[in-house]
Amino acid sequence: MTLREWLAQAEAQLSAGPHQDLAKRDAETLLLHVIGKNKAWLMAHAEDDFAGCSAIRYAGLIERRRKGEPIQYITGECEFYGLTFRVTSDVLIPRPETEHLVEKIIELATPGAINLEEMLEGPQNPGAPSFRRSLPEGWESTNPTPPIRILDVGTGSGAIAIALAIKLPNAILTAIDVSQSALAIARGNATRNNLAEQIRFLHGDLLAPVAGEQFDIIVSNPPYVPEPDRDSLSIEVRDHEPALALFAGIDGLEIYHRLIPAAFTALAPGGSIALEIGYGQQPAIHSLHTEAKFSGIQFTPDLQGIPRVAVARRLQI
Repeated sequence: MTLREWLAQAEAQLSAGPHQDLAKRDAETLLLHVIGKNKAWLMAHAEDDFAGCSAIRYAGLIERRRKGEPIQYITGECEFYGLTFRVTSDVLIPRPETEHLVEKIIELATPGAINLEEMLEGPQNPGAPSFRRSLPEGWESTNPTPPIRILDVGTGSGAIAIALAIKLPNAILTAIDVSQSALAIARGNATRNNLAEQIRFLHGDLLAPVAGEQFDIIVSNPPYVPEPDRDSLSIEVRDHEPALALFAGIDGLEIYHRLIPAAFTALAPGGSIALEIGYGQQPAIHSLHTEAKFSGIQFTPDLQGIPRVAVARRLQI
């Protein structure tokens, strides 16, 4: 059989699966993945014979996709914020809407958005860890403005932390996850992007690994899907993505109840928290921030107009 014939056969098989509208695209994507070529090469060699181990492998990948496995897990890669990440079923697949969260952090970290000098140890923040105590030797001579300390809680594949490390090269980044398997993926992605030395990866539940430390920005895309919604999810999500990173109790707010007050304590005065939230959760998230004494609570919608990112600030008191 030729490459063209294999493509047609694969498309027909995928048309009987859960994503009929993506059958042609997925058949082509998986073929290009197997042969290691681009679309232009495929168009020029569509009549070439395709057989042997590569054809057998392709047939196996098509069957996995027909059963609903995410194509990102099949290829082992996912695009996020212009970068390529390795992903497995140990981590959530980074979503395009999470890029809004990255953009918000970059905005918060822009000079002027945070008064860095007021976050240093002083009368308003007695006893807090100072920026300058944790700076590399010689930093102040070349960087008069202290770096911003950013904490990524529940880092998963490391996509958020790595995107921020690239966009904010002077930031000091820490990434935490409760899953050792996820941390292994995140560390690998940091190495892949030459950032292994720029991000501190820690294992533990929420902020436990950084007890006693303070940060200027805390960011998280935590589990927020209500358990009762499990059956309404697509087969890709429900049957293949890690439940630990998806579900958060009856109302999807379980993690926020713990994370938001803990973040207030871990933020330096004037620091900010930025969270991705689920559909319909805006009122509850607003209340949780208010109860934790956060101020300036704002919500940013995604491209569908759904409030997707919640940002709040700890006042400088």
